[in-house]
Amino acid sequence: MPDDPGAVARVRVHPGGTVALERVPRPVPGPGEVLVRPVFVGICGSDTHAVAGEHPFIDLPYAPGHEAVGVVGETGPDVTGLRPGDRVVLEPGLACGRCRRCVEGRYNICAELAVFGCQTDGAMGEYFTVAADRLHVLPADVPDLAAALVEPLATPVHAVRRAGVGGGSRVVVLGAGPIGLLVVAAARAAGAAEIAVTDPMPAKRERALRLGADTAVAPEEALSGDVDVVFDCVAVEATARQGIGLLVKGGTYVVVGVPAGPVTVPLHLVQDREITVLGSLMYVREDVEEALRLVRTVPADELVSGIFPLERAAEAFAAARDPEQVKVLVQVSGPAAV
Repeated sequence: MPDDPGAVARVRVHPGGTVALERVPRPVPGPGEVLVRPVFVGICGSDTHAVAGEHPFIDLPYAPGHEAVGVVGETGPDVTGLRPGDRVVLEPGLACGRCRRCVEGRYNICAELAVFGCQTDGAMGEYFTVAADRLHVLPADVPDLAAALVEPLATPVHAVRRAGVGGGSRVVVLGAGPIGLLVVAAARAAGAAEIAVTDPMPAKRERALRLGADTAVAPEEALSGDVDVVFDCVAVEATARQGIGLLVKGGTYVVVGVPAGPVTVPLHLVQDREITVLGSLMYVREDVEEALRLVRTVPADELVSGIFPLERAAEAFAAARDPEQVKVLVQVSGPAAV
């Protein structure tokens, strides 16, 4: 379709991990939908695992892009509350709205949950369409670069809220990738009294300290026990054992990272110490709204370590797999482009 004047570019990841641009028809918003011109699209750990064929819930090929900030270009019929020119951030969860958990307001664990840009074609292209209720209008004082962190920040906000972190909480974060670093920011905002971080990369430990951690050490270094909450942003057997072992009796272990497969957990400690084990998946609207408030306090330049134009998306994915990187973005357009 390269000669079609109505075609637009979109990224697709193929089996074997090949990242390529393809030409597709320019999308048209249907009833209740909005056409968005992305400004920034983030590459998540889920994306890097998917490219490597290691994500349990993303099959190749797929069209990525579930972290997106952009500008409304058109609105379809029956759309209210949004108009062309509005700056928006994407909430990518696609829920049925009918199942038990959706009715309870916990649509992040919908019985039929899909994620825009994971199980459906995503935002990493010149345009995308999505249901209007999946978009949040950005406050004028939140710049585009900061807005690119709203979706990844909502996940830690949800995890911190589920864990009940508050004044006096002693917290350990395992892993100082983007999500781990944002857990630090969310836990500090929730009133945590003490935050320690483990990560093998010295540069990431230093970032964690700048973002509010009190202590940052290599995984093999000893941390004191009696921790109230552990956030495992790595989710492998070693971190499960370490995290549960650090907890005070009655403490809480939160699985934030996505395990590549089954993980053995020290259940004898869970039982003997009455440890609460929590899964934390994505977020709901109130978490996104809190992330929109909190992102103003998060220095984007501490987290965004690389920005690549759309035509260099393959390089962006390669960079995102570099452990020295933190958050890599693909820039599709300028801040006012529609």
